[in-house]
Amino acid sequence: MAKTILEFEKPIIELEEKIAEMRKVSEDFDLSNEIKVLEDKVMKLKESIYKELTRWQRVQLARHPERPYSLDYIYLMTRNFVELHGDRLFKDDKAVVGGFARIDDYKVMIIGQQKGRDTKSNIYRNFGMPNPEGYRKALRLMKLAEKFNKPVITLLDTPGAYPGLEAEERGQAEAIARNLMEMSQLRVPIIVVIIGEGASGGALGMGVGDRILMLENTWYSVISPESCSSILWRSWDYKEQAAEALKLTSSDLLELQIIDKIVPEPLGGAHKSHEEAAAYLKKALTDELAQLTKIKPDKLIETRIDKFGKMGAFTE
Repeated sequence: MAKTILEFEKPIIELEEKIAEMRKVSEDFDLSNEIKVLEDKVMKLKESIYKELTRWQRVQLARHPERPYSLDYIYLMTRNFVELHGDRLFKDDKAVVGGFARIDDYKVMIIGQQKGRDTKSNIYRNFGMPNPEGYRKALRLMKLAEKFNKPVITLLDTPGAYPGLEAEERGQAEAIARNLMEMSQLRVPIIVVIIGEGASGGALGMGVGDRILMLENTWYSVISPESCSSILWRSWDYKEQAAEALKLTSSDLLELQIIDKIVPEPLGGAHKSHEEAAAYLKKALTDELAQLTKIKPDKLIETRIDKFGKMGAFTE
């Protein structure tokens, strides 16, 4: 698969290519000093670019095709993962994956929304857009976790719930609404992590939890910038302005108290090092599990409902 380079990354790539060329030449000539100067320049350029990213640029990073997806995190963070299938009502939705696993000393139920890497796998995974059976599968696994008193972790990365006619016929809205109700009352800890795109009810259908975490370069919103632009301006050309208005980045949502914590990513984005990104997330999850597993079920539910009840309430 061809390497994806975003527009704002091009100055960095150009310098890195020059360094690579100089290393080849340095086999005959000593260019170590010049290479060191360029390497320092690249590092400073990276820090300045990634520190000042616009909201739209963070949306682009969240959609980067080389980012780690749910199964990547699961295999890098956990051991003894046993994938479970099907909703016991219609079929197995490949856009949702999940099963029991172990993170260090914690046995958990981990559930994620899964995209594909190429055309074939994207069709297989329905481009990460769950059907009703995907949400019902997720709920079945959550209730199973509750039965065995194991914490639930959900990994959100979807452009939205599947909008097709057949999804509506099978009760898409009801499936999402039921998940919201059931998750609010689940008697085990729930940690929600936005690892890529967190779009609309497609993400929220697996997004009610005691702790909401977001990776640094992800977005979470009621609507995508493109769809917002097409509604307000009748064109996708204003997606950058829409992204600014939506305030959909991790820093925005932390300020608005929608999420609880930002999980750092490797410099340049999670796609630069899957292993490093997974290590950051694993540390954040084990920290949260250490706290949440000490709280009694009734208190968990009370605090969770109160947490979501306060969202969107402001006093002037």
